[in-house]
Amino acid sequence: MIRNARSAASARRALLRAAAVVAMLGCSWTHAQTGWPNKPITVVVPFPAGGGTDAFARPLTAILSRTLGKQVIIDNRGGAGGTVGAGVAARAAADGYTLFMGAVHHTIAPSMYPKLDYNLETDFVPIGLVASVPQVVVVNPQRVPVADLKSFLEFARKNPGRLNYGSAGNGTSHHLAGELFKLQTQTFITHIPYRGAGPALQDLIGGQVDLMFDGLGSSSTHIRSGRIKALAVAGPNRAPGFPDVPTTAEAGVPSYLVATWYALWAPKGTPADVVERLQFELKQAFAGAELQSIWNGLGAEVPNLYGDAFGKFVSAEIKRWANVVKTSGAKLD
Repeated sequence: MIRNARSAASARRALLRAAAVVAMLGCSWTHAQTGWPNKPITVVVPFPAGGGTDAFARPLTAILSRTLGKQVIIDNRGGAGGTVGAGVAARAAADGYTLFMGAVHHTIAPSMYPKLDYNLETDFVPIGLVASVPQVVVVNPQRVPVADLKSFLEFARKNPGRLNYGSAGNGTSHHLAGELFKLQTQTFITHIPYRGAGPALQDLIGGQVDLMFDGLGSSSTHIRSGRIKALAVAGPNRAPGFPDVPTTAEAGVPSYLVATWYALWAPKGTPADVVERLQFELKQAFAGAELQSIWNGLGAEVPNLYGDAFGKFVSAEIKRWANVVKTSGAKLD
């Protein structure tokens, strides 16, 4: 009986110790959750204001500012096809107060810039996909008065080298989308790189360039206003909010499919509980009517890709765009 009593007492002590450990872990989790954030958070956007990344970053950070209870500030750091800002974010303190809002461009950059000062796969923690929109072929209607993509191609083939297209910079999806389009349509159109989609789009509207292969998110407002004309969206289906714009397949270029996506990363070493909290807040934001309405207006899909699954998607995109660069022969201008 004494032996049984001692065994029972020992078991009770073990249970109490286990309960204490669980309680301690619970307290540390709660403290981490309530302790972060306790100051403003900076999101590095590696392009000037007014581009596609900015179009999605601003409404998202406004929502996160409300739900996190601290201001989420955008820091636009343009240059070198988005790689300057990416390098800045990669070197930031991994404390949860600096995040990186990158895009598909950053999976192209390794094939275009041989001496990057960061590695997208090893220097960042993948948080989640933010939005995915089809590329759209847009022209300045005053400089290129064509009715549709078919008539545009007829003009471009009859006038090789006469037309030019603006991009967000060397190695961006705008650049590679243009080179892929030229390859598949057997046209020659001159590439003019800018320091971001915003400046390129302003010059398209102003008539300094003829066309762009832009993300629908940044072009949508100007398409609706009539300042630029959409010839086709490079997706398998017509875009939400733009039912009158045909797909490239409908317009006669079935193999031309290009999407621009935007995503959120944190510097490597950012606490796991902070990453999990951010993923939770993203899911809550995407489930809300406010963000869904904004994304629909920008022609974007609401994503559902986080963490390791998103990281694998990024690795696959790096390989995919490396093949496009090799096949097209795209180079830095």
